[in-house]
Amino acid sequence: MSNILLEEVEYKIERTKFGLWRRYGYENGSSFHEFRSHNMICGLPLVHYTYGKNPETGRRIVAMGIIAIGKLACGVVAIGHASFGVLAFGQLALGIFFGLGQLSTGLAAVGQAAIAGIFGFGQLAAGYIAIGQFAIGKYALGQMGFGKFVLSMKLADPQAVEFFKSLPFIGNFIP
Repeated sequence: MSNILLEEVEYKIERTKFGLWRRYGYENGSSFHEFRSHNMICGLPLVHYTYGKNPETGRRIVAMGIIAIGKLACGVVAIGHASFGVLAFGQLALGIFFGLGQLSTGLAAVGQAAIAGIFGFGQLAAGYIAIGQFAIGKYALGQMGFGKFVLSMKLADPQAVEFFKSLPFIGNFIP
C-alpha cells in the first residue's frame, strides 16, 4: 500500500469567472474541496471556502478571506465550527464585534455561553448588559443574576427594572 502523502496530488481544477475550485476525491469516498475567489481585498480573497482534509498534508486548511467558510475559518465574516473574525458564526465563534455560537465572544455575543463587552445574550451571559438564565453584568436580567443592577427571580432592583423596561425588544415583557 502506498502513502498518498508522498505522492503527487492530482486535483480536479475548475476555473470559473468568480474563482478557482480545487477538488480531490479519496478512495474511501471522502473528499476535499477548496474555493478561492479571484477578487482580492488587502491580500485576502473575497471568498475562501474549504471542506475536508487536504490530501497533501492530511490536515484541514484554515479558510482565510474577507468571507471565510470552513471547519476552521478566519476572516472579516467567518463561518465555521471554530471561527474568528469581526463577525463570527460557529460552535466556537470568537468575534470582535459580534459572535453567534455555542461559545461566543464579541462586543455583542449570542450563544449558549456568550461573553460580551457590551451585550451578552445566552444561557450563560456576561457583558455590560447581560440577559440569560445565568446573567453577569452591570445590568443583569436572568433566572440568576449577578451585577450592580439585577432583575432576577429573587431580586428586582428598581434601576434594573427601569433599564430593562426601556429596551425596545424586552421592555414589554417586564411587569
